[in-house]
Amino acid sequence: MAPSSSSPASSPSTSVPPVTTTPEGTTVAPPPPEPSPTPSPSSALPRQFSLTDPSSPWLVVNKHRPLVPADYVPADLVQPAVAATASGESALLNSTTAAAAEAMFAAAAQEGVAMVLASGYRSYGTQVTTYGGYVASRGQADADTASARPGYSEHQTGWAFDIADGGGACSFQPCFADQPAAMWAKANGHRFGFVVRYPWMFHPITGYYYEPWHLRYIGVEAATDMVNRGINTLEEYFGVEAAPGYL
Repeated sequence: MAPSSSSPASSPSTSVPPVTTTPEGTTVAPPPPEPSPTPSPSSALPRQFSLTDPSSPWLVVNKHRPLVPADYVPADLVQPAVAATASGESALLNSTTAAAAEAMFAAAAQEGVAMVLASGYRSYGTQVTTYGGYVASRGQADADTASARPGYSEHQTGWAFDIADGGGACSFQPCFADQPAAMWAKANGHRFGFVVRYPWMFHPITGYYYEPWHLRYIGVEAATDMVNRGINTLEEYFGVEAAPGYL
């Protein structure tokens, strides 16, 4: 997600019609059929890691699955040695994700693609302040379309981060999907353990519209397995229920 909140274009509200063009007028390919909001259990890989422990790379956190404890703080936050526009806590990731990000950014650079860390870790306290501001100014229903509730954000885990393109174009906007960093990450991220967490037209399952900038670490084996088998969401891959809205 974007720093502190999702942009309006990435709002999880299922009442907003999906975009068919980018803000710059680029035609977007016809979307796939609307997925069922109830995924079928996947065999996936042998269950190696917990789906509920926030220190596990296979953690599934969404609008039905809050972090436990809600104020979880990763024990191993570090600042990866990558190009970044993020600063302070938002420049941090857990040590496993940071190492994988360093390898991925370096590989992208070798192929002429400039990738930038735009937003990483976000603490529970930061999310309390951010979400509270949205509720005060817009009401809770509208706030839930723009900001994750405290304790429900992947950014708090240290396993997820947002990228931007080195050229700075289309950051946190739908047109970012057409930028070199986004295209490279979508095609190659699995080689380093990353998947695009909120893919196009799967908001009835994930609860969020397409965020081509939001990458999630699950490990090389699992990420590659997802790609090879054509599975688009963690909910489907790990066989947990869809989470289009909060319970």
